[in-house]
Amino acid sequence: METVRIKINGREYDVPKDATILEACRSVGINIPTLCYMKEINAIGSCRICVVEVKGAKSFVTACVYPVNEGMEVVTNSPAIQKARKMTLELILSNHKRECLTCVRSGNCELQKLAVDLGVDKVRFDSSTGDRYPIEDSTGIIIRDNNKCILCRRCVAVCRSHQDVAVIGPNERGFDTHIACAFEKDLADVPCVSCGQCIVACPTGALHEKDETDLVWEALNDPTKHVVVGVAPSIRVHMGEFFGLPIGTNVEKKLPAALRRLGFDGVFDVDTAADLTIMEEGTELLERLKNGGKLPLITSCSPGWIKFAEYYYPELIPNISSCKSPQAMFGSVMKTYYAEKYGYDPADIFVVGIMPCTAKKFEVRRDDQKVNGLPAVDVSLTSREFARLIERAGLCFNDLPDEEFDPAFGVASGAGHIFGATGGVMEAALRTVAEIVTGKPCEPVEFHEVRGREGIKEATYDLGGTQVNVAVASGLANARKLLDQVKSGEKQYHFIEIMACPGGCVGGGGQPIQPASVTNFTDVRAIRAAGLYKEDSEMQLRKSHENPVIKELYDQYFEKPGSHRAHDILHTTYQAREKYR
Repeated sequence: METVRIKINGREYDVPKDATILEACRSVGINIPTLCYMKEINAIGSCRICVVEVKGAKSFVTACVYPVNEGMEVVTNSPAIQKARKMTLELILSNHKRECLTCVRSGNCELQKLAVDLGVDKVRFDSSTGDRYPIEDSTGIIIRDNNKCILCRRCVAVCRSHQDVAVIGPNERGFDTHIACAFEKDLADVPCVSCGQCIVACPTGALHEKDETDLVWEALNDPTKHVVVGVAPSIRVHMGEFFGLPIGTNVEKKLPAALRRLGFDGVFDVDTAADLTIMEEGTELLERLKNGGKLPLITSCSPGWIKFAEYYYPELIPNISSCKSPQAMFGSVMKTYYAEKYGYDPADIFVVGIMPCTAKKFEVRRDDQKVNGLPAVDVSLTSREFARLIERAGLCFNDLPDEEFDPAFGVASGAGHIFGATGGVMEAALRTVAEIVTGKPCEPVEFHEVRGREGIKEATYDLGGTQVNVAVASGLANARKLLDQVKSGEKQYHFIEIMACPGGCVGGGGQPIQPASVTNFTDVRAIRAAGLYKEDSEMQLRKSHENPVIKELYDQYFEKPGSHRAHDILHTTYQAREKYR
């Protein structure tokens, strides 16, 4: 690595030649505060919180965009710098709705932390006039309160750059500037896909998911309801972050303990339904390969991607697997097989999903996800809502004993676990499909070519003499790039996995919100994914078709993958949507 020598606060350091001042300082253990900056997404220097002094410059410079050069002298903490940052923050606070005690982000707000760090113990300026902007809650999924918005534009950048949806942006100018949809349309009236990446990017409480924990409390306290819960694969490697554990810590055995103490009647692992998804989706792929069906087959586990396709690629709807997502399959099985086996009226079963995703809230409302006229899942909570349930119940999460999921639907393979990482669905499917096609054990079971944080990954595998081209994309901007290549004929694939969120579910819009001071310098998604792959590598059961629970489901209820009953209960349909109404 090529370096330059610069002086920071009077001391000399060798730092990367192509670094900004912000990056150079961080590399030697000096943190410069930021608000608007997000690495690779939003480097605009607009908030002015990261200003520093550079010898020879006529004014303060923004560290997030100013490159280093040989011999540069930088001061990051002079009295003048501290005063400038504090003044800037006071001006930002002057137009901010300050209800920190009741804000959903209290205790995890970058603005709140900056006020403490910079010594803002009172607000000298106040230009707020109460609630200038109405709460935008038209989707019933994502809530925007522009009275708390600080115009950092991080939500705008992630919607545009990572997701290539770009349905929000700055409207008006000057003191009237605010973030909204074009022509002040409601979010429900534009092609938003409910991915929630804007929430994860927001440094304040201006964006958050609609909290539905009260619905769950109500069900838990209803003696007529049998309340069951299913936990998504990625939850195990990020839930601990809410309670001070290192990123990527696997807390799988704490989850059932917490859920039972909350009062759930059935506590299950959605990873089992992920194995069920592989059986159905793998069968669908084999049938299309054998019988000349529509190719490439594209996975259907991510509801944000599904909605994106319905808006932007309706011509590819026939290519999308008809399989429901693991969450929807879980709920469908609960209200059919499980209800019959244990003698419950499906109408009395209340199904809750714990998901890393805000788009799952959209998914549960789709009519095409119903089973026997009932919603397959009644409420889908993000991991953040789950954490609020735990805290409200007074549970000491880290001190809970280790427990197992209920056995009726609690055995999952390593293939099911890795669904939470980009490439995981692809790899899980290949483990089963390869074994079915060749009639031989799939060894080794790892398909490393489809792993990793790259936005698009490609590979070709020989499955019993058939060359199968596969591709994996995460983040909708990457999905658009890949699909445009497929439409143009530039690329030919047999099987494609797409996840709406960068990195897959480990980067989902319902995950713990880490501040930019962490995400700018730590690959959080990669650490979480490593936790899933580690668990998979340590398991004896690593293939979906070997899961004994899955075998029992087909032997006793579904007959075989792709059967008429399986299609009736485990599969769905999609619809083309108008981009603009």
